Amino acid sequence: MEIARLGPEQRVQALRKLAERTFDVVVIGGGVTGAGSALDAASRGLSVALLEAEDLASGTSSRSGKTFHGGLRYLQQLNFPLVRQASHERNLMVDRLCPHLTRPTPFLFPLSHGARERAYMGTGVLLYDLLGGARPADMPGHRHFTKNQALREMPALRAERITGAVQYYDVIFDDARHTLTVARTAAQYGAVIGTRLQVTGMLHDGNRIAGVLALDKESGQELEVRSRCVINATGVWADLVQQLSGEESQVKVQPAKGVHLVVPGDRIDAHTGFIAPTADSVLVIRPWWGYWLIGTTDTPWDYERGAPVANAADINYLLSEVNKWLRAPLTLEDIVGVYAGVRPLLSNKAGSTAALSRDHVVLQGPEGLFTIVGGKYTTYRVMARDVMDAAARWLGGSVPPSVTALTPLLGAAGWHILRNQRQQLATQSGLDLERVDHLLNRYGSLVSELFALLAERPELAQPIEGAPTYLAAEVVYAASHEGALHLDDVLARRTHIAMETPDAGLAAANHVAQLLGEVLGWHAAAREREIAHYAAQVEADRLAARELTDAAAVAARRPVLDNAGV
Repeated sequence: MEIARLGPEQRVQALRKLAERTFDVVVIGGGVTGAGSALDAASRGLSVALLEAEDLASGTSSRSGKTFHGGLRYLQQLNFPLVRQASHERNLMVDRLCPHLTRPTPFLFPLSHGARERAYMGTGVLLYDLLGGARPADMPGHRHFTKNQALREMPALRAERITGAVQYYDVIFDDARHTLTVARTAAQYGAVIGTRLQVTGMLHDGNRIAGVLALDKESGQELEVRSRCVINATGVWADLVQQLSGEESQVKVQPAKGVHLVVPGDRIDAHTGFIAPTADSVLVIRPWWGYWLIGTTDTPWDYERGAPVANAADINYLLSEVNKWLRAPLTLEDIVGVYAGVRPLLSNKAGSTAALSRDHVVLQGPEGLFTIVGGKYTTYRVMARDVMDAAARWLGGSVPPSVTALTPLLGAAGWHILRNQRQQLATQSGLDLERVDHLLNRYGSLVSELFALLAERPELAQPIEGAPTYLAAEVVYAASHEGALHLDDVLARRTHIAMETPDAGLAAANHVAQLLGEVLGWHAAAREREIAHYAAQVEADRLAARELTDAAAVAARRPVLDNAGV
């Protein structure tokens, strides 16, 4: 079976199918929950269309903490079912669903007091281990460390702050590539994937929702997509999309902003991740393929939901919290990148978003519309299953149960074998081992498609100018196979050049635009327009990061974006 491609030709075909067919299910939203819902529906034998207003994972799903985790802090909230569910899903990702996109990683929890604290935390982490059930082979159980053992694991720690530590495992992963892979897997099983298609209204058949109206943001064309039912999986936009049905939303979403810093790997001397409580949340230091991710904040976001930005107060807060623990303090000059995301929390009367529930809820209404909201990235598959279970009951007939727990994502099959053959792959491709490992950890067994492209066009083995960690072939592949339509799609999501380079990818933009243009048919003016738009976004974020409040940061961004027509 030919692997599903999401290229320019496939997009033309998808638009035709969307206009001509009546689907069992239309899914609104191309984040991980929407992509997961499309995969769940397609793998049950239903016909399904997925519509995303921007790019796959362009919202919350590319701006997460990039960790599959059970949620150690949820134990303090006594939310044992959520911890059990999330831990099970985390283990499933490593064992079966996407081992090529995951990296089991130890995290150190520092102890600063006496035996009572060690007993308390030790009991909590033991429960954390037990709730997850059977563990993957490369995720051992927790360990207790003396002070000296903890400092050997993380020499960067201030020795006077700790008396010992407890270490446990969670899983680092690439969120944007994971969401993309879920969507491509859905396409592999028959889902029609359409990006840059903004849902502007809903079709009605009497009192029943019978599809959606959509605007193709690339061409300006409007289209009707008919279906037997509609799934609203739009995360922070869920209440706004539900209002398109003509009825008042049943749910209120409180967007909560989370900010992360990116610093080079040599700035923190550690062989482990790190987690410690703060006054209102937690500080987490995560390893990220040669970098460290430091997060996160948890504050209400009351502005445009698709454009969260970090301000100076966010950045200074994270630096302050991490420097409480480090011997060599980090400064603004150490920060390579900053990114902000918005969590879709269910609103209540709590004053702090940190207190809001990470559980999810499925809502039905009006007839034929199902909304899934809340939750956390780690439990996306359960969220998708639950909303499709509700839709299946409504559709009637003999819709089979979910099989996504048994369905590896594209790139998983054969990945372990290819990893064992990395030396042969390096010899055959002419790439060094480090480069082969980089490709295997991003594409899994789909790396064969990259190697085929390199065999056809050897010049694409050159590194990207301004971002030598990535190959030119990866940009071409992003457009020809992975649905990239714009410069930002590649710099921020197909790769992470935007957050891994001090200039946010500006030096790489010209080379990337040239490569994209070859596949997407851009003329010189189109390339320049893409570069200008991207540069404006970078400049707008840079200005926002100087301001001390969200209001000032948003105000600082807007003129730059308006002048660039973004």
